[in-house]
Amino acid sequence: MSQSATASSSTAPHYFVPQPSTWPIFGSFALFFMALGTTLWMNDVGWGKFMLIGGLCILFYMMFGWFGTVIGESEGGLYSKRVDISFRWSMGWFIFSEVMFFAAFFGVLFYMRVISVPDLGSLDSRLLWPEFTASWPVAGPGIRESFQTISAFGLPAINTMLLLASGVTITLAHWALLANNRPALVRWMVATIVLGTVFLFVQGYEYVHAWRDLNLQLDMGAYGATFFMLTGFHGFHVTIGTIMLIVITIRCAKGHFTPENHFGFEGVAWYWHFVDVVWLLLFVVVYAL
Repeated sequence: MSQSATASSSTAPHYFVPQPSTWPIFGSFALFFMALGTTLWMNDVGWGKFMLIGGLCILFYMMFGWFGTVIGESEGGLYSKRVDISFRWSMGWFIFSEVMFFAAFFGVLFYMRVISVPDLGSLDSRLLWPEFTASWPVAGPGIRESFQTISAFGLPAINTMLLLASGVTITLAHWALLANNRPALVRWMVATIVLGTVFLFVQGYEYVHAWRDLNLQLDMGAYGATFFMLTGFHGFHVTIGTIMLIVITIRCAKGHFTPENHFGFEGVAWYWHFVDVVWLLLFVVVYAL
């Protein structure tokens, strides 16, 4: 997803074909060790966690090296307009896959709230669970522990403002890049990183508060599972997005990208705006409704 600051459609090849690379092999080993290590660790094999950590280290090494190679090709002027178009299509399909990923999770929540829970409260189900009340939020029949939900107008509202503000700052950074104002570009990117980082800290505090004080845990049935599944995976995406922002900010500070050629920046901005939109949906359907 890089775009050269020096690439020119008149000098770059018609379509760049990279040399054979060893990085995919490193990626394969990383995934193998991660999968095997996780499996062994879950089956109480003590050294499984060390294999998992080793796989993660190989993965980070691969990402650092492979991304560095791509950036070098980009800054070397090897990418033409056709490569830029392929990057845009690739990022678009990647974000579409992420949309489907979250659509599945939102579908689970819809099924529970609209179909499953009302059905459990029907006359036939009352013969099995006479004390069950079919109202949301609910843990489910057979779970007698109680829990409290998190008010939408507390920490979630703060996080909503943080992400909305980060959407503004990254847009201002994009405008600064288009105006070739490098100092303003870096400042607004740093502001976006700070907002994303604060969001993660607030969500971490929210999790601790929910777990310890509200008894809202993963084993709290339907609501607990969907709450942590949706917010947790979104938090994971915010973490990935923040790392991407840090990398792009370093590149901006080094003088990469021009007002004409900067899809590496645009791709990360697309991803960050996607993360913002998903959070707005989460805020409404998980916290507010």
